Order: sequence, then C-alpha cells, then structure tokens
Amino acid sequence: MFRKLFLVTLLVFATFASATAQKKEMAQAKAAIKAGKAVEAEASMRTLLANPDNRSNEKIWLVLFDAVKKQYEDVNEQMYLKQSTDTAKLFEAAYRMFGVLEGLDSVDAQPNENGRVQLKYRRKNAEYLDAYRKNLYTGGSFFLNKQNYQRAFTLFSAYIDCAEQPLFQSYDYITKDKRLPSAAFYALYSGYRANDPVATLRYKDLAEADTARLQLTLQYVADTYRAQGDTIGYVSTLEKGFDKNPVSEYFFTHLFDYRFQRGDTTQALTLCNRSLAINAKSKVAMLAKSAVLLTMQHYDKCVQLCDAIIALDDSLADAYLNAGLAYFNQAVKIDNAPKHTRAERAKMLEFYRNSLKYMQTYRKLAPTRKDLWAMPLYTIYLNLNMGKEFVEMDAIIKSL
Repeated sequence: MFRKLFLVTLLVFATFASATAQKKEMAQAKAAIKAGKAVEAEASMRTLLANPDNRSNEKIWLVLFDAVKKQYEDVNEQMYLKQSTDTAKLFEAAYRMFGVLEGLDSVDAQPNENGRVQLKYRRKNAEYLDAYRKNLYTGGSFFLNKQNYQRAFTLFSAYIDCAEQPLFQSYDYITKDKRLPSAAFYALYSGYRANDPVATLRYKDLAEADTARLQLTLQYVADTYRAQGDTIGYVSTLEKGFDKNPVSEYFFTHLFDYRFQRGDTTQALTLCNRSLAINAKSKVAMLAKSAVLLTMQHYDKCVQLCDAIIALDDSLADAYLNAGLAYFNQAVKIDNAPKHTRAERAKMLEFYRNSLKYMQTYRKLAPTRKDLWAMPLYTIYLNLNMGKEFVEMDAIIKSL
C-alpha cells in the first residue's frame, strides 16, 4: 500500500515538475520573441512539441505561432523599408505559420471530456491565414524561378492542401479558388523537375483542370510513368493526350513508337490515319505511315507516300530509305527464289535500279548510317554489275 502511494505521489510530482518546466520554457520563449530572438523561441517550442505528451497543450502551439509570426513580420518590415533581406525567409515563415495553426486546429478539434468539440480558434485563425494564403502560391513561384524545385513543390502543395484542411472548411476553396488547377500544374512541374515521381503525380488529376497547360501536364505525367516502368499508366496517358490533340508530335510519336515496336502494325496505321485526318501534310505522321506500310509489305503504297513526302520536303532522309527498301525488298524476294524466269529476272533488276536512286540519295543525306545503306547498295551494285561502286561498298562493309 505504501509503495503504491509512493508511486502515485512520485507521478504527481513528476507531472507538476514537467508542467512547471513547460511554463518556464514558454515564458522564456515569450521573452525571447520580444528580445528579437524569435528563431530561438521557435526552436524551443518545437522541442517541446516533439514530446507526444505536449502536443495537446494549446499554449505551446500559440507561443510557437507567435515566434513564427514575428519572423514573418520582421522580414516583411525589412522588405517594406527596402532593407537588404532574404526574400525566401518570408515565404518559409508564411509556410510555417500555416503548419503551426493547422496543427493547433487538430488539437482544437479534439472532443472534450464530455465528448463534445468546442472550437475556440478555428474561425479566427482561418480568417487570419486566408489573408496570407496567396503568399504560399507566390512563394512557390519564387522558388520555381530560383530552380529550387523541392521547395517550390512544398509551397504549392501547402497552397493546394488548404482546400482539404478542416481549418478552412468554411472557405470552400475546392470550388471557389480558381487558381487551384494552376497551382497543381506548377506543383506537378516542380516535382517533375526535381525528379520526384511521387510529387509529380500527386496532383495530376487537379492539374488536368488547367486546360491551358493540359498538354504539358499529360506529357510530364507520361514521362514519369515511363521512368517508373508503369506501362499501363504511360500508354493510357499517351492515348488521352493524343485524343485531346491528335496533331501533337509528342503524343503521336511516343504512342506510335509503342505500337510499332510491339509489332502492332494495325493500331500503328490507325494512329497515323487519325493524325493525317486532322493534318494531311504532317510529315511526321506521313513518315511513320510509310514505315508501317513498308513493314506490312504494302510496297506500292509505301513508295507512293514516300514520293509525296519528298515532294513536300526533299531533305527528309527516311523517305528515301523507306522507298528504296520497298523496291529493294521486292528485288531480294525474287533474287532469293530457287529459280526464276527471264521476265522475273528483268523485274528484279528493275526493282534494284529503282531502289538505287533512293538509296544513293539516302546515303548522301545520312552518311553516318552505314548500317542502313551499305548492305543494300552492296547488293544493288553486285546485281547491276557496277564494279567500281561495288569495290567501294565492299571495303566499307569490311570496315564496319
């Protein structure tokens, strides 16, 4: 019995001592704030709150807020007086003010001993912070311009998250704040530039509401999914982007490459036709379609399309390559047959001659792509008895 009583007495004493120490620290922090040492006061209060037993003490939160608020006011005054100061400190202090009062609000929202919630601070604190909330957006823009992408994301994120905070419930930011989508885009962009996939994707749905930057949003999201190896997310985002803008080179080329490299020529051809239906003279879509037609062995259509591309722009090397290979493949098919008639041989030589003019031009336009033009030209020169050219090509192939 004595032992239990001793333990209870000891516990009461410890609790009293702890409360006394807290009061002393808070008094010292208040004095430090008045003495211009708000940074030290903030550190002291955060140390107290690091102890879970102290987190429900509203007074600690209030002193902490006064310390952070004083730092904000000091920097703001220096800027007003055009004194030399660190602008970043203003936005960092604003960010911390929100964090402190949101933390206090979570304590304020706890039910009392009767199970009732009696909010003492919410209305006043929400009204106070609402006037400063734009500084979170401005601060995010500030850090973005400084290429400090992690801090930019943090401030844009804080701006957006106010819409979900119970503290600001009465302000209904989610429906009334028209800047939320643009803040979400800048948060997404900041995460993308910081190579942080989690940050990039966090607000992607909200960012898509920023229609002026939708194409960029979907592009960054697609790149992020691809880097993560998320094929489903990558392809679905490309498809969404292509549906929104069929003439976008980014979405068309990436979606085409995905389809074509998987051997899905039917889908790849459909994609090309959809793009060309919007812009019939899209050289990118025309070149892509010529590659599909070549792969599908629709050689006449491939050559016809390549000639149309060359008529638009005679500097596009791949148009000559695809046309040349269309003729070359037909010649090789006859050449590889066990035997062929005189008419078939004549047709084979005609195919080689037709291929030659395209392949020689391709060589001039892409001199470093020996891997693509050397062997076809070697075969053509051999079959057309072009001895001098054959010797040159033989030497090139041996050097590869």
